[in-house]
Amino acid sequence: MPPALRGGSWPVCDRGLGARTGPGGTPRLSRGQLACSVGSRGPAQSSGTRNAVLNTEARTMDADVLSRRCVLVRLLDFSYERYQRALRQSAGAVVIILPRAMAAVPQDVIRQFMEIEPEMLAMETIVPVYFAVEDEALLSIYEQTQAASASQGSASAAEVLLHTATANGFQMVTSGVQSKAVSDWLITSVEGRLTGLGGEELPTIVLVAHYDAFGVAPWLSHGADSNGSGISVLLELARLFSRLYTYKRTHAAYNLLFFASGGGKFNYQGTKRWLEDNLDHTDSSLLQDNVAFVLCLDTVGRGDSLHLHVSKPPREGTLQHAFLRELETVAAHQFPEVRFSMVHKKINLAEDMLAWEHERFAIRRLPAFTLSHLESHRGGQRSSIMDVRSRVDSKTLTRNTRLIAEALTRVIYNLTEKGTPPDMPVFTEQMQIQQEQLDSVMDWLTEQPRAAQLVDKDGPFLSTLEHYLSRYLKEVKPHHVRADKRDPEFVFYDQLKQVMNAYRVKPAIFDLLLAVCIGAYLGMAYTAVQHFDLLYRTVQRLLLKAKTQ
Repeated sequence: MPPALRGGSWPVCDRGLGARTGPGGTPRLSRGQLACSVGSRGPAQSSGTRNAVLNTEARTMDADVLSRRCVLVRLLDFSYERYQRALRQSAGAVVIILPRAMAAVPQDVIRQFMEIEPEMLAMETIVPVYFAVEDEALLSIYEQTQAASASQGSASAAEVLLHTATANGFQMVTSGVQSKAVSDWLITSVEGRLTGLGGEELPTIVLVAHYDAFGVAPWLSHGADSNGSGISVLLELARLFSRLYTYKRTHAAYNLLFFASGGGKFNYQGTKRWLEDNLDHTDSSLLQDNVAFVLCLDTVGRGDSLHLHVSKPPREGTLQHAFLRELETVAAHQFPEVRFSMVHKKINLAEDMLAWEHERFAIRRLPAFTLSHLESHRGGQRSSIMDVRSRVDSKTLTRNTRLIAEALTRVIYNLTEKGTPPDMPVFTEQMQIQQEQLDSVMDWLTEQPRAAQLVDKDGPFLSTLEHYLSRYLKEVKPHHVRADKRDPEFVFYDQLKQVMNAYRVKPAIFDLLLAVCIGAYLGMAYTAVQHFDLLYRTVQRLLLKAKTQ
């Protein structure tokens, strides 16, 4: 038997697969499954496949017949056409093998897979789809299976029969049960605040970023740019402004409300319920008072562009318009390499999913916008397992953090009206934005999958996030969201980890040929026993003839 494979595996909103070397005697591939129903308006959207149990023979895409086979394919050889071919032939399962070093994957391969991912998620199928991270043992299985699959195309039928009968194959078997819906799963958000200096009715600026990630395989969804970069900037802003609010001479007359939202990839369910609780179910909330504007941070770790997405262009004379102008000014004078623009898109109430997080606030008539390096919400970059740590450029993330912090500070302290030159940076020396700090936060965020169905309310991720915010903010507290039992906005499923065993087996034709050989042997033995006298006389006659010669 080959060495065992064991890992954390992970689905396409339905099933995934990962592998690494471990103890044991058979290859074991663990898999996870998620199926979800999301959408707060209109019909629910389902993601994932409906099947989980597997017991079938392995083949690669080179094989002519894929029906009821577990199809193995490497990421470099994967394409949407091949995936469709496997589905059309009713494959038993598809296993996509990912390189261990994602940073070394060619960019065109990553872009191609990002374009395919939304199609895979949107397609409802009974064929399970798994993902595995390659290692030596798994590649050995793949190469042996590929050799067996390639032999099916030999010119000679006899060669095919002989090779089929003598080749080794692998039977892929899952040991779990069909997944079931998880009841009472909580989506958790965390909020904290810095209270401004002055009266009780100070204007409030809300800073928001969702922390969860999403992709075709939840256990591989690390969400570096979307939205680890947004959370990193949010935490750095909390650190910077907590120092400014510590001293009376730099304590501004604005309340700052920080919100790390959960369920962002599921139509911003954490933000939706947070707004309902603060606006509809309580009499004392900063959101009910004078909200100056809401700034949402989403995908700010790449590129030389920044776009301010708005549902309604800000009116001149408002604070949100002043912030827009400060962003333009800071980008032009301090960061001329950055192309900044405002993107206006009305909220499409006919769509089941909102485009950006600020739309949740805009629906409740709160002035809000989202800052992102993406010009459109439709790109697959925001929901991809390819969004790994290497896709976030540390220098770009630091530069964008500085740009946001400078513009925000100039608005809060009214520096332009006070005559501060636009090319004079505010955060210098001891108050300088630290790239090492941002890198450490990004490393922490991307070392663990952050799919919403994996982030436990009592788990280490949320505990660490809450502890970090408590170092700089006041009144830090979690906010939990539970799906409505009668009309759930989202549904998660269990069986996130199962074990798939890969058994080395001979093909069925080998058993048939072996049975024929055994039958022939037994037939000859039976004939010899039944006609022993004739056989004995024949042998005796042959021996006597040999002696006479």
